[in-house]
Amino acid sequence: MFGLLLTGSLVLAACGDGNNDANDNNNGNADTGNNVTEENNNENNTDNNDGEAAGDVNVGNLQLGTGSTGGTYYPLGQEMATVINNNIDVDGFDLSAVSSGASVDNIISIFQGEMDLGMTVHLPALESLTGDGDFEGVAVDNFGFMGHIYPEVMQIVTAADSDIESIADLEGASIAIGPPGSGTQSAAKLILEAYGIEDGDYEAYEEGFGDAAGRIQDGNLDASFGLLGLPAGSIEELAVSRDIRLLPVSDEGLQHVEDNSGYEALTIPADSYDFLEEDIQAITAYAILVGSTDSIDEDLGYEITKALYENSGDISHPQGEFITGENAMNGSDGLPMHPGAERYFEEEGFLD
Repeated sequence: MFGLLLTGSLVLAACGDGNNDANDNNNGNADTGNNVTEENNNENNTDNNDGEAAGDVNVGNLQLGTGSTGGTYYPLGQEMATVINNNIDVDGFDLSAVSSGASVDNIISIFQGEMDLGMTVHLPALESLTGDGDFEGVAVDNFGFMGHIYPEVMQIVTAADSDIESIADLEGASIAIGPPGSGTQSAAKLILEAYGIEDGDYEAYEEGFGDAAGRIQDGNLDASFGLLGLPAGSIEELAVSRDIRLLPVSDEGLQHVEDNSGYEALTIPADSYDFLEEDIQAITAYAILVGSTDSIDEDLGYEITKALYENSGDISHPQGEFITGENAMNGSDGLPMHPGAERYFEEEGFLD
């Protein structure tokens, strides 16, 4: 997939003006916002940024890639950017949180110089280092881990009055599997494969949970996967207007997922949502923050990390409570550390 994205970017750069409008497009397609070469985009960033820090690092127009507007990344990322902007000790600093296709899309955008920070599941980040999975054939080497954000939980939603009572019943159904390049989509396909359901065995909608929730509410979609925080506000909102249920992952399904990925089993407690009557088996991974080592040097990375972790209590989003020193290194195993974040975490004793 990634090789195709890079090839397409070279062609489009020759034909078009290289403007990136896809970050404001809620469909989150990973192959639409990468229409410039890395070299050209870095030149554009230099022209557009207003401020500079030590070492000629541009600080005036940085971007944080989040996810689709109906998921967890976007609203949480908006608050993270606000907290960093309000507390960072860097003149002229300005960080904007933008919608995107989430995990894979954000890493690709950092690689191509189109974003500076990104929210991602830690598993695609690991794959990007070796050119595996969605990054087949191209190893990404210009980002570093900048801290844990929150635990992500795969939640599979369907209408309570539907005939779908298990994941096995999704064969032939209409399903939202998440935007291309999202952690949701890769995990959704992995779960479906555990039940023998392959691409083409269902009607796939490549969209975020926000759009999918509207379709479920209107009766135009059978089910949706969402790799979200727990509880997810978007699921709670849907439950107000439509009776829904969550589909559990069976023991056999969990085994398949654990054998073929780094996702782990997790139990969603019955008291997580008012509509749940029993615990639900699910899978989980870590949402993390990564930063470019090209556009963010050690000093700037240090200040960004410090501003976020020392003021995370100002974040009102429920998942903000997990941005703590105690959790800071969750999801870091196997990933390169951003030198600025590493310096801050070492000073605070979070690396121990």
